[in-house]
Amino acid sequence: MATLCRPAIAVPEHIITREETLELARTLHADHPQLELALRLIGNTGVQTRHLVQPIEATLKHPGFTARNNLYEAEAKARVPDVVNRALEHAELTVRDIDMIVYVSCTGFMMPSMTAWLINTMGFRNETRQLPIAQLGCAAGGAAINRSHDFCSAYPGANVLIVACEFCSLLYQPTDLGVGNLLSNGLFGDAIACAVVRGDGGTGVKLERNGSHLVPDTEEWISYGVKDTGFHFILDKRVPGTMAMLAPAMREMAEPHEWDVSDLDFYIVHAGGPRILDDLGKYLRLEQSMFRYSRQTLVERGNIASAVVFDALERLFQDGGAEHASRGVIAGFGPGITAEIALGTWSGAVTGNGHRARKTSADRNSSVTLPA
Repeated sequence: MATLCRPAIAVPEHIITREETLELARTLHADHPQLELALRLIGNTGVQTRHLVQPIEATLKHPGFTARNNLYEAEAKARVPDVVNRALEHAELTVRDIDMIVYVSCTGFMMPSMTAWLINTMGFRNETRQLPIAQLGCAAGGAAINRSHDFCSAYPGANVLIVACEFCSLLYQPTDLGVGNLLSNGLFGDAIACAVVRGDGGTGVKLERNGSHLVPDTEEWISYGVKDTGFHFILDKRVPGTMAMLAPAMREMAEPHEWDVSDLDFYIVHAGGPRILDDLGKYLRLEQSMFRYSRQTLVERGNIASAVVFDALERLFQDGGAEHASRGVIAGFGPGITAEIALGTWSGAVTGNGHRARKTSADRNSSVTLPA
């Protein structure tokens, strides 16, 4: 049975705080008729720091879509390999052991995909399968896990590398002045996450079952307007309320597995914003502490799109993991409105007292800030 191993995470070195974000909004949009509302919404996100691939001065400039996409490609090629190598080390595998690479991103475009570049430059086998996923937004992290699980189920013993590379700051559009856009400018951050799904062996989440759910007639709630200036993020005010529709879908997916989604041991879910976590706790009748890893990701890094679920999972690893055979759920939410949901049990070394061995302080230093 396939196991999702410990992720490796990297965030860029440029940091912007909540206070700096609010001051920028006041300075850049002093005459905006809904400035006070935007400031209140940004403050309510709970995001304290975000990481950016460029200094804020460069981020606020728009040199054109061509220059931005070129920067996306250059930054991805400079930063991804180190994160890949650390994820492979966590899984105790090498590039030659990988049978498929799943690359997810909604913040830049390459063709051939980044998967081809990785195979050519890092020594992966030429027959390594490639699965780029570009249009599932924040849900793509969950989709990458689920498609990796499917592949390992179809090809027992196969191994899959997942790469999530999100530079959300490259989507900043200075002419988009709606309140939703101003909120997004204070919510999203940049990060890279990589993880391996092992067909056999490994420590982490043993994947048991996965599923998808699309909420009908919500295609316009989260979308991109693709224009000469690049991707323009469109966020409908109804999005924060989607857990009313997605929480029941999570419950329904777990029931055939004879699991109660309100009675699991760990929850790794996409933290699109605080309302998502608040409502999920309400509808699943869970204490907010059950979402502490997702909440920490949101506070320290903002919404890092498809990388959120991996960052939250890494925080579970940093905390020593879960009890052996503990049950949990991983869920990514994104445009569509789409949910990608995985159920799994914790698989790992167990000490003599029946508890999983805790990580050492050296083991915990796996989330790093990468220099330019």
